[in-house]
Amino acid sequence: MDTEILSAALAAVNNGELIGIPTDTLYGIAADPFNPDALDRIFIAKGRPGIKPLAILVANLEQAQQLAAFGDRGLELAEEHWPGALTLVLPKLKSVPEWIGDPDRRTLGLRCPNHPVALEFLEASGPLAVTSANVSSRPAVLSSDDAKELFGNDIAVYLEGEATGGRASTIIDLTQPAEWILRDGPINP
Repeated sequence: MDTEILSAALAAVNNGELIGIPTDTLYGIAADPFNPDALDRIFIAKGRPGIKPLAILVANLEQAQQLAAFGDRGLELAEEHWPGALTLVLPKLKSVPEWIGDPDRRTLGLRCPNHPVALEFLEASGPLAVTSANVSSRPAVLSSDDAKELFGNDIAVYLEGEATGGRASTIIDLTQPAEWILRDGPINP
């Protein structure tokens, strides 16, 4: 990734602004999850109420373990399918602010994307809150060009690239006694 773009995107995240990021599923809108104002900007840009929790992208399992309690099954799934199109809903650690994830259930959806641009940026930035780049209830876009056309200056920096999968990730909730598939996707564990 171009160092100028990397620096601009890191500065945007640190300033609470939104960035566009390609992943292995869909093109996304991302922000600093530890900044509640930045998260509000995501909901405003999408025209979506802020009641549906945002997933968190991580660069690796080590970053993820600083946010959530994995347990044996969570570790097994992450080691087998990350990086990849699998989001794991797990109990968040007490150190994680209440506004991240689902504050009522104290859970968090985590995913490590299998996309070189996303992974490089996440290594530099740390975890990011992310959602698909679309206006609420409309189809998600797959490229930085399409996201620019849709969101314009609402997103401070667009990381160039295209989504490589075109389908939202599988979501598995591991917080209940039995595994619960919340959304079918590319991975069928």
